[in-house]
Amino acid sequence: QLQASGGGLVQAGGSLRLSCAVFEFPFDDYIITWFRQAPGKEREGISSISSSTGRTYYADSVKGRFTISRDNARNIVYLQMNTLKPEDTAVYYCAAEVTLATVGPPSSNGMDYWGKGTQVTVSS
Repeated sequence: QLQASGGGLVQAGGSLRLSCAVFEFPFDDYIITWFRQAPGKEREGISSISSSTGRTYYADSVKGRFTISRDNARNIVYLQMNTLKPEDTAVYYCAAEVTLATVGPPSSNGMDYWGKGTQVTVSS
C-alpha cells in the first residue's frame, strides 16, 4: 500500500527527490511520514504531511533543506532533499498513520503501514 522510490547515490550538496506512492489505501484522513535509519542509529522521523490539511512537520535535522509535498490526484507524497550531507545517508522509509490528529513529531510506534525502504547515500 506504500511504495517508496527515488533513492540513490549523490555527492554532498546535491539533491534527490523521493516518492511515496499510496495505493489501495481505503482511508481519507492520514498522515504520511518519512523516516530514515542509518546503520547503528535509531529510526528518525524527519517529515510528515497530512492528507487532509496539508500541514507539515520537519525535524530540526532537515528543516530548511527538505520539503515534503503531496499530489493528491496521483496519491504520491514527495520528499525533495536539497543540500544533502553525508550524515543524510540512510535507508528512507515512508509510513502512514491513520488519524485525524494534526501533524507533530512522529513516532515509529504510531505508524499503521510501512513501505519498503529506499537507500540514500551521500558521498563527501
